[in-house]
This record gives sequence, structure tokens and C-alpha cells, in this order.
Amino acid sequence: MSTAILTGQPVPGSSIEADLRSLGFDLRTATDAAEAETLLAEVPGDERVALVDARFVGHVHALRLGLTDPRFPLAAIPGAVTAQPAGRQALTRAMARENSAGGGTTVVDSLADRILAALDADGTAVHRPELGSLVAAVPADPQARNEARQAVTDVDDEAVRLKSAVKARDGFFTTYCISPYSRYIARWCARRGLTPNQVTTASLITALIAAACAATGTRGGFVAAGVLLIASFVLDCTDGQLARYSLQYSTLGAWLDATFDRAKEYAYYAGLALGAARGGDDVWALALGAMVLQTCRHVVDFSFNEANHDATANTSPTAALSDKLDSVGWTVWIRRMIVLPIGERWAMIAVLTALTTPRITFFALLIGCAFAATYTTAGRVLRSLTRKAQRTDRAAKALADLTDSGPLAELVSRLRSPRGKILPYTPVLVAAAGAALLLVNTILHGAGGAVITAPFYVVFAGCALMQPLKGPLDWLVPPVFRAAEYCTVLILAVKADVTGALPAAFGLVAAVAYHHYDTVYRIRGDAGAPPAWLVRSIGGHEGRTLLVTVLAALLTASQFNVALTALAVAVALVVLVESIRFWVGAHQGGAPAVHDEGETA
Repeated sequence: MSTAILTGQPVPGSSIEADLRSLGFDLRTATDAAEAETLLAEVPGDERVALVDARFVGHVHALRLGLTDPRFPLAAIPGAVTAQPAGRQALTRAMARENSAGGGTTVVDSLADRILAALDADGTAVHRPELGSLVAAVPADPQARNEARQAVTDVDDEAVRLKSAVKARDGFFTTYCISPYSRYIARWCARRGLTPNQVTTASLITALIAAACAATGTRGGFVAAGVLLIASFVLDCTDGQLARYSLQYSTLGAWLDATFDRAKEYAYYAGLALGAARGGDDVWALALGAMVLQTCRHVVDFSFNEANHDATANTSPTAALSDKLDSVGWTVWIRRMIVLPIGERWAMIAVLTALTTPRITFFALLIGCAFAATYTTAGRVLRSLTRKAQRTDRAAKALADLTDSGPLAELVSRLRSPRGKILPYTPVLVAAAGAALLLVNTILHGAGGAVITAPFYVVFAGCALMQPLKGPLDWLVPPVFRAAEYCTVLILAVKADVTGALPAAFGLVAAVAYHHYDTVYRIRGDAGAPPAWLVRSIGGHEGRTLLVTVLAALLTASQFNVALTALAVAVALVVLVESIRFWVGAHQGGAPAVHDEGETA
């Protein structure tokens, strides 16, 4: 239960009490600051509390945005201020100081606004939502009140709420082909009490059914799969719009939304590969290649953002040009489309599945994603080389966590400390050299070449961590390691040339990729990286790579297939159990609610 304390002189005919009750608030009334302080102390510390001026005039959605968003400990709009348990102490302290200064006199001006000023004076962070055309005011006289009420009448509260439910920055296909009607689905869900997590789960189930249809290998199954994949994407858009429409944000929901997106897409790849196999066409290598490319592309996005989001002096001519292009309407959509974001990508996959073959679908996907990855990575490299950004220790730690280095690399990194002047690009050059050495020898000499060069890869991986990852291009270190590990598994599975090796490799890479995505979402949610025991227990990227090369060299092809399957199951069990334990525990433990707008890719 949430409690709202109404302060100030009541106004006949005001709808404020009904509006607050409609938002789930239990009402209390205070005649002066002293009584408001007493009522505030009586509200249990684990409940939300709000101070609202009884003379408030405004839209219900303005109150909703200001008083019910679970993401912020303290929030305010004109005439109202609210605190969740995490912000309660700051609110109580400001109230006590205000009451002491005011001497408990009858409230004449807005107590809520005075409390907000006191919070600002303390340097306390208070969220102020963007209201746009919504009205939120405390009129000082009858004329101003009438004008405010007319302004409320002139703006359609529900239309604004529906519009704000749509993500501000989205791809062309999502913006023009999905959001015009998915927002109404979101409202329908809200009015029936459905939660974003339930819609997210429905989207996952729909995508898994689509994958099962694709796995039939029939034309009818492929058509059904394409239709269901689009339906899954509609629900995927709806869950975020429902969260914004009803302000149902949560830590668990953000994780489910982000994780299920990857699970849906990669499960669909597996379904297409199974369907192709039923028709006598083996495309598992293409399916695994698509997953590797897409995952590495995401890691590039994540690493670049983590390296630069809190950097200082973070400007460059390249960034300025990009901002200038964003001011020209048509270039915005072109640039968003050519990176093949999730909407365009899923639409392409769905249409090609229904009309062509899995092989054609995967070839188109690989070509499109390769171009998009080249375009975005090249642009970010140019930005990094032309800017003079000073990266923080937090960013360096985040990049180190994203490398997913295990005990072997940690041991090597401690063997010596770098001395003297260090070249600014050393870590990424060392990582790239180790990855190139491993992959070239694996391609040319198979398991024999891989097992010989894998120990060198371990050494290079450790050397790349001998200094903080604060260089201009050090954000490339995590994606280089991802590419090295995933591609090694892919190449060795192809060279094993035995039935089942590629599906087993697909499962192993999927399990490891889940762990890497989970690491990203923990860091994004300010929860830190996964525990060290987890990373060590699954070996780190260098340990797993070394193990796979040894297995490939020592075992027969059929034995290698079994070993890959067992390794995939073991890694999946460990990372899934720990991930679910962490996120469910964070949700139940009252972790700050978040809403991940998600990457467009």
C-alpha cells in the first residue's frame, strides 16, 4: 500500500483525492507541517509515501509519472513529492528541517514544493519526469485554477500516455509497422491486469512455437514459423510499451526482456537448421556462424558503451558529424536501418523463411549482419581514435569483467607488472595477436594446430590484462576474445566432420553466450559482474578454449561430439542456475527497479 498525505487548503470540487485513490494511494490529510511530519512518521518505512498539495490541478498521468515510477527513490512534480523506502530518510530529514523552520504553522504555500527545495539544497537526487504537454500545477488564485483546469481539458491525457508508451528511439520497421497498433495491445493488457513479464513470457513461447514449426522442414511449417516470429516480435514490443504505459518496471522484468530476446532468436536459428536437415540440407554451420556473428556484434555494442558512457572529454569530430547527420530526417532512418536492428532483422528472417529456404535465409542474415557489424565497428573505431576521452576506473573494471577471463589468464596477468611507458593500443593488439594466432592455426591445421597454439592464446589473454583497459581501443578486447572462443569451437566442429558435432557446438556456444549476456545485464543494472567462483568454475574464455582444443586433439570425432555435448550441458546448468538465483533474489530482495530500453540490434 502507498500513502499520500494531502497538505494545504482543500478546494471544493477538486478531483485530487479520487485521482490519488485511482493510483492506489491511501489518503491522509494534514492541516499544517507539524501534522504532516507526524503522519509521515506513522507510515511504515517499507511503503511509498507522497506529499501532495490539496490544490493540485493536473492530469492523472502527470501524477502517475511523478508518484508511481518504481525506478527512483525520490521523485517530484509541481505540487507533489514522493519517496520510496530508499529515499525515505532524505524526505524525513527535509520534512523535519522544514517543520522546525516553519514552526508548525498552517500551510499556506505548497509544502511539497518547499520540501523539494530542501531536498535540492541537500544535494539529494530527485527525479523530475518530463511531462511535455501534461499539466501539473498548484494555482495561487481562482483565475489561475480555471486556466489550469482548461489546460487539462485541452490535452488528451490518454493520448499522451499511449504515445509515451512507445520507445523514443526505435527502428523503422518497429516504428511504422508495429508500434502503431502494439501500443493498443499494451493498453488492452494493462486494463486486464496483465504484467509485462507475462507478455514477455508469451513472446518467448510464441517464438519457441515458431522455431518448432520451422523444425518441421515443410513449406507450411516455414510459413507458420514466419508468421509466428512476427507475432512474437509484436509481443516483444508490447511488453516494453506495457511497462511504460503502466510504469511496471522491475529488475527481473528488464533481465527477462533482454535475455528472452536472445533466446528467441537463437532458438529460431536452431529450428531453421533442424528443418533444413529434414530436407537433406545441413546448415548448422551457417546457424552457428549467425549466432557467433550476432553475439560478437552485441559485445561490440556493450563494450563500447561501457567504455564511454561516463568518460570525460568524450567528444570527437566523428561524433560531431554523426550528431549533425541525426539532425537531417531521412539520414536518421537510413542509418538506423542499415545496422539491421532487431525489427528489420526479424522481419527479414520471417519473410525469407516463409518464401525461400533456410540456407538462403542464413546467407542473407550473415551478409546483412556482417555489413552492419563492419559499419558500426568502423564508426566506433574512428570515434575512439579521434577523441581524447579520459576513461574511468569503473569503465576499465567493466571491460575487464566483460573479457570473462578465468584463472589461467589471471595467473599470467600477475606474473609481471608493466614498466615504463606503455603503448596506448597494447591490450587490444595483444588480444588480437593471440586470437589471430589461434584461429589461423586452427583453420590451417585443425585440432593439431589448435592444441599447439591454445597455450600461447592463454598467455596472450593474460598479457592483455596486465594494465587497466583505458586505452582508446581497449573496448575491442572483449569482442576479440568472444570471436576467438566461439570461432574456435565452430571451426573444430566443422573439421570434426561427424554428425552431431555442429549441433553440439551450437549448444555450447549458446550456453557460453548466455553467460556473457548475463554478465552484460548485471553490469548494466549496477549489480556488478557474476561472482568469481562462477567464472572460475566454467574456466573463463581461455580455459574453455584450451579445453576444447585438447578434447579435439585427443578424442575421436564421435568422442569429441559427446564431449562437446557434455560440456554444453555442464556450462548451461551452472550459469542458468546461478543466473536465475541471482535475478530472482534481486527481484525479491527489493533491488531498484530498472527498465532496459534495450539495444536496437
